[in-house]
Amino acid sequence: MLNTITMVIFYNEVLMEYQFTNDKPIYLQLMDYFKAQIISGELPEGSRLDSVRDLAVKAKVNPNTMQKALSELERIGLVRTERTSGRFITDDKEMILNMKKEVAESEIAAFLERMKSLGFDKEEIIKIISAE
Repeated sequence: MLNTITMVIFYNEVLMEYQFTNDKPIYLQLMDYFKAQIISGELPEGSRLDSVRDLAVKAKVNPNTMQKALSELERIGLVRTERTSGRFITDDKEMILNMKKEVAESEIAAFLERMKSLGFDKEEIIKIISAE
């Protein structure tokens, strides 16, 4: 059974909840969380992030763990660093839209696999979805 740690913090008046599990490294979970916040618009394009130390304190993680997550987000282009101003969410709307599409496709594929493992065929899945 996975242990889940839930933390609720406020980031620029947006409720942020971290749920850490034991199935993958925390920095990857932080990356997933920030990605979800960015593609959903909870963290708006161009918005400034708090300092690494402040984010780490709020998430109750080691600052090195938060730094690693943010560095990886910067490496893939979702976050940028401005030398004297801090870190910011990308302004690249196309990148965010593409990532949103990738996440949607991944979630749909996972859903379909779960439904098939439960014994549903394609027509039954469509029927269930159409009924909603």
